[in-house]
Amino acid sequence: MTEEEIITIVLNEAFHIHKQIGPGMLENVYKTCLAYRLSKRGLHLEIEKAVPVFFEEVKMDCGYRADILVENRVVVETKSIVGIGPLQVAQVLTYLRFLGLRYGLILNFDVLLMKDGIKRVLNGYGG
Repeated sequence: MTEEEIITIVLNEAFHIHKQIGPGMLENVYKTCLAYRLSKRGLHLEIEKAVPVFFEEVKMDCGYRADILVENRVVVETKSIVGIGPLQVAQVLTYLRFLGLRYGLILNFDVLLMKDGIKRVLNGYGG
């Protein structure tokens, strides 16, 4: 399965969840629902995937966690915020860089239309 196929499945499930629940819930509600739906689709998930921080020769386990890692290839961050800004994009880019991945999604469920809450993030480095 390619990253684009994974992303398509994630987005389809995000639309389904948003249609059923709507905006206004806590991020954890959307993350839990998304993980449930993706696991029902047979995808391998790591929820709250630990993201170690590397600085020169130092590796730190500081408690940073990516919401969902799908098929060991796509990082998905769920949000319930006013809008996705540069800080959220930078966070996901950092996760991608430290995990050695290329593809990420930010899904902000606190929008009237789910299409307005989707941000793809692409890391220029990684495998």
